[in-house]
Amino acid sequence: MKKLSKTYKELGIDFSFPIKINDANGNETYYEDSSDYWYKHKYDANGNKTYFESSDGQWYKYEYDDNGDRTYYENSEGYKRGTPKSTNQ
Repeated sequence: MKKLSKTYKELGIDFSFPIKINDANGNETYYEDSSDYWYKHKYDANGNKTYFESSDGQWYKYEYDDNGDRTYYENSEGYKRGTPKSTNQ
């Protein structure tokens, strides 16, 4: 993934670290610090975190039922718990 700081530099946009971006609901979706570490989050319409990825190669995926209870978890180390929605259909 291309770091946001690199894009800012290419476009001539002035910035300072850390770079933090939040979505319209106030959820942090991107963070980058001056040591080249970054992470990003994705959220569903209910504000539940559905994805995390970082510059050190870690990632996590989450799925939730209609009540907001976590029903599935998977990570970059191969651990899985629950059944993904795609296999329930």
